Amino acid sequence: MAGRHAKWAAFSQNHPKAAKWIQQLAYFYVFSLSVTVFQYLMFTFLPYAFGIGLAGTEFMWPQIPVHIAGYSYKWNILGYDIARNAAGEVVIGGGLGYFLSYETGTFLAQCINFPLQRNITFKSHGRISWQIMWYFIAWVLISLFCNAINGLWMPVAQQHFSAGVYNILVAFITGGVSMVIYFFVYKIIFPEGEAGKQ
Repeated sequence: MAGRHAKWAAFSQNHPKAAKWIQQLAYFYVFSLSVTVFQYLMFTFLPYAFGIGLAGTEFMWPQIPVHIAGYSYKWNILGYDIARNAAGEVVIGGGLGYFLSYETGTFLAQCINFPLQRNITFKSHGRISWQIMWYFIAWVLISLFCNAINGLWMPVAQQHFSAGVYNILVAFITGGVSMVIYFFVYKIIFPEGEAGKQ
């Protein structure tokens, strides 16, 4: 253990920029993975709090007809199709209830992620109002992008898998895409140094 610490100290001294990036990536990955697990729990259990009424309420836009591999459905950027069981009955896991759960889960995950990444990963002391504004804009755009991706495959998955199963994919697609984009967003909006230098 002491040998590893000495090797890391030597590497950090000889390659400070590379060491800083490696350390930031490690913290970033751990925090991002943690909020991905949090999102999974929100996507899976929060729809039950919204109830069967909202699960059975259609909320989708722009509803572009899609025909892929023998499946016909409507592709959406906002909202999800109503999920039904084999008997055609509405089940928890789709509709407006799922959309609200998805957006609530991703928003709360970022409320957890923001201070961790800002204060621990990037040790930023930049102007927080500016950082929150750009973080929120990034969250909206990334959320729309992930919704668009999920809208391509989720209607098919809902016909074959339980919500607990397809929510694993939703959480990891959302988390994975977000991780890649957010790291570079963070490098821009979380500069090191004193406040007011943006």
